[in-house]
Amino acid sequence: MAKMESLDYEVPENLVYRSEQHRRQAQETVAYAAMRWGLCAVTAILLGCFSVVVNMSVENISNFKFWATFEVMKTSWLAALIVYTTINVTLVAGAASLTSYFAPAAAGSGIPDVKIYLNGVDMPGVLLFRTLIAKLVGSVGSVAGGLPVGKEGPFVHIGSCIASLLGQGGSKRYSVGRGVMKRFRNDRDQRDLVTCGSAAGVTAAFRAPVGGVLFALEEGASFWRSQLLWRCFFTTAVVSVTVRMLVKLCHGSNCGVFGSGGFIIFEVGHGAQDDFQLRELVPLTLLGVFGGLSSSVFIWANGLLCKWRRDVLGPRGPKWKVIEAMCVTALVSLVSLAVPAMVSCQPCPPGSEGECPRRETHHGNFVPYMCPGENQYNDLATLFFNTQDNAIRNLLGSNTAHEFRISTLFIFWLFFYLLAMLTYGMCIPSGLFVPTLLTGAAYGRIVGVYMSEIGGTDIDEGTYALLGAASFMGGAMRMTVSLCVILLELTNNLNLLPLMMLVLIVSKAVGDATGVKAIYDFHVELKRAPFLEAQPERFTRALTAADAMAAPVVSFNRFERAGALMRALRGCEHNGFPVYASDQRLLGIVTRAQILHVLADGRMLQPEPTPNQRAIELANSFDLDDFTKPATTHGISVDDVRLNGAAGQLDLFLDLAPYVNPCPYMVQSDASLTKVYALFRTLGLRHLFVIPHAHEVVGVITRKDLVPELLEEGVSKDVVLAARPPPHPALRRRVPGSANGAGAGTPRSVQMGPLGRQRGREGDDGLESL
Repeated sequence: MAKMESLDYEVPENLVYRSEQHRRQAQETVAYAAMRWGLCAVTAILLGCFSVVVNMSVENISNFKFWATFEVMKTSWLAALIVYTTINVTLVAGAASLTSYFAPAAAGSGIPDVKIYLNGVDMPGVLLFRTLIAKLVGSVGSVAGGLPVGKEGPFVHIGSCIASLLGQGGSKRYSVGRGVMKRFRNDRDQRDLVTCGSAAGVTAAFRAPVGGVLFALEEGASFWRSQLLWRCFFTTAVVSVTVRMLVKLCHGSNCGVFGSGGFIIFEVGHGAQDDFQLRELVPLTLLGVFGGLSSSVFIWANGLLCKWRRDVLGPRGPKWKVIEAMCVTALVSLVSLAVPAMVSCQPCPPGSEGECPRRETHHGNFVPYMCPGENQYNDLATLFFNTQDNAIRNLLGSNTAHEFRISTLFIFWLFFYLLAMLTYGMCIPSGLFVPTLLTGAAYGRIVGVYMSEIGGTDIDEGTYALLGAASFMGGAMRMTVSLCVILLELTNNLNLLPLMMLVLIVSKAVGDATGVKAIYDFHVELKRAPFLEAQPERFTRALTAADAMAAPVVSFNRFERAGALMRALRGCEHNGFPVYASDQRLLGIVTRAQILHVLADGRMLQPEPTPNQRAIELANSFDLDDFTKPATTHGISVDDVRLNGAAGQLDLFLDLAPYVNPCPYMVQSDASLTKVYALFRTLGLRHLFVIPHAHEVVGVITRKDLVPELLEEGVSKDVVLAARPPPHPALRRRVPGSANGAGAGTPRSVQMGPLGRQRGREGDDGLESL
């Protein structure tokens, strides 16, 4: 936790900010809003292209691997095992090496890292350019290498990286338009862009645009506004259009074996069960119960393994992480070939002539693995010795009765469950959506086979496989609304909505009742990040702000010598400092970054500790974005400030008043800790001052006082005009007493009345209405 800093979502309403608002023209506001939408569109287009490239690479590499293995198997099974294992180990070793040595933040699905960032924590390395590259290339290697992992989770991380990098004009080394994009380097805009990128990632992975927006709302973002909903929806829509167009271009053999399907990945709508009977509610409820229990065991066991990796394997260095990935891959390869060889083949089902067994290609259904007869296939190899997407299509497919035996499904579920538990958390890019979907689909289909045998022909086995997948995913991830919509968009089967809602609610309730956290929350905890959950723990109700505050406080006077500031900043790691006037009145809060930027500039230093008009004018020349940092850098540090002690710069004074935020959030020391928690969680605060007792009440603000129309009625016309940004020159109206109109580009000193306080940055420029 010590290496992680909080993000600063609050707008510092200091002199620099107010001067910037007065200088801003209407066309700047429109250009800024247009660029925000443009960045979302570019993020969506790039992510859609990357999605198709990754999927195409995985499908074609896997097809080559299966072809090579089958060709060698014609002469020797052992030689085929060696070839298959070698290809898989090579692919995974490359992905693990790239992650371990080049970009450690690319390990895992990335969803916990994005959640932590959106919660207000600056996770080191999460949004770097090298993390993006490692995530893209590593996802291909780990999925094509046959491991029980998915590429869908990493797409959330990939989309977040693309959005963040575009918002800051590229990486630190490779930058494009950094001056133009400086406006988007603040933590608030970065947060919104990353939120849109995460929603786009789900859309690119599952082609579920509405589900992507709901995922960002339910699981990803800790701070949400109605305006952000529109931008997320726009981003996911552009992703959908991009992916659809590229998939259409790949139709046929233009992209190898990729592109043979449509826009819906696992479409089961045609011929699927579209009705249910009352007697089916009992087994479906039990399906949800089993999903909640089995997923909790999965999370618990995987958590123990990941803690061992963090505490024991991690300190030994990246070499051992690569060795672990290679050993697990070899085990998975052995299971994938050896276990199906122990199962007898079965005759092709009626009506499958021409499809069973598959002959010309090594992509699809009905794998003729170690079968003595011509019209036979190995149903276990059809699941194991296949891509995971094809295995899911086989399990979820409608009108596929009797294609899989109960014993086959049980063996597959048991081995895949244990292998996925072993694999998730290794130092490779790995998603959890597909493994949990496939695990749940296996035992769901077992229930479907059993129900079809005792319930008649109206029971579809694929429908129960889908509901089983929902039960395990709901129990593992504890999502309901977004997961329900994602599965419906994945399968294009709206008729199952009531049953899917039932299964998801039951599995989530049972999973919560076990006391085991959701899989992503568990991995957030493993990273030891200062993550704030939606609700505080129960014990905080008995605590106060004084019980949690950090003391003593490092504070500054309005006028401080440069040398004293440098010594104070070197001697502590705090990022926010209270500033006092000479009579010990609290002036507000100033951040470490603001002090360091001003000291590094050096022009504001003055010989006397008195107000200096030149220093104030120089402060007005700054923009608020001058004090922000790109998400891919650590920002300015004390070592970056070069002051010449021989020239007496360390003895000069700095007036902190122009940079002080005069409106910090404060609570009394006896305020309940739950109230403090709610303030941090809902407002996205970085600092909160604790004061011993409240002072004299000078006014009360109610909801009605914040209505814009009432504000304009209660404040003088001059104050309203001064508080608003200047209009476009073509629309500017002349105001009596001004030769050039109302404050044409000139900062004005405004005496604020009781109703005339400055509004927030996004409220002032009117961007949120665009």
